[in-house]
Amino acid sequence: MNLIDLLHKGGPIVWVLAAYSSIGLAIVIERYFLLIRQRRLPQELAHQLNQLLEQPDAWHQIAKLKGPEANVIRAILAADRQGVRDLKSVGDRVTAQERQRLDFGLPTLGILGSTAPLLGLLGTITGMIKAFMVIEAAGGKVDAQALAGGIWEAMVTTGVGLAVAIPLVILLHFLEGSMERRGASMQRCAALLLERRTSSDPQERAAPVQMQWERLTDGL
Repeated sequence: MNLIDLLHKGGPIVWVLAAYSSIGLAIVIERYFLLIRQRRLPQELAHQLNQLLEQPDAWHQIAKLKGPEANVIRAILAADRQGVRDLKSVGDRVTAQERQRLDFGLPTLGILGSTAPLLGLLGTITGMIKAFMVIEAAGGKVDAQALAGGIWEAMVTTGVGLAVAIPLVILLHFLEGSMERRGASMQRCAALLLERRTSSDPQERAAPVQMQWERLTDGL
């Protein structure tokens, strides 16, 4: 039995599952090649991230680099050149944007993987309903050949649903793990870059203490 016969025997739900498989495979391939294209930072630059903000040629070192980590570092350097003080907030914002770009399509892949077995179960139920309708129409005189269509649909949809769901779920976890590692890498690069940069100067850090003392002494 070839694939076309299997699709005809399984009914419309198997065709839907075949579409599930095609869409899921397209998402996996696209995300996989995206991960391949996302370059990491050069080792020599990664080792000196905690000193990069103090280097006068920092922008030239990072300007032509590509990849999510480079995008985060470039955004922090640009914000620092513009006088932005809360550089950590800039790093968090750009990291979230890069992570959203990397995670694109994964929720859809998760939906496909979780609903494929349910569609297979739906096909099983409809196939069994057809089989019992044949039994009812025959007045209890069961003809195995007449029941074959409903039983085929019931069995095929269950098998196809599982065959589609299992690879999609495994590939989804693989991609999610890869995206988690790149997200952690972006956060680590931002933390190293800002390691020597304080969020405020000593006078600003002393301001809250001074304001609290003024409130305590108010009215004395």
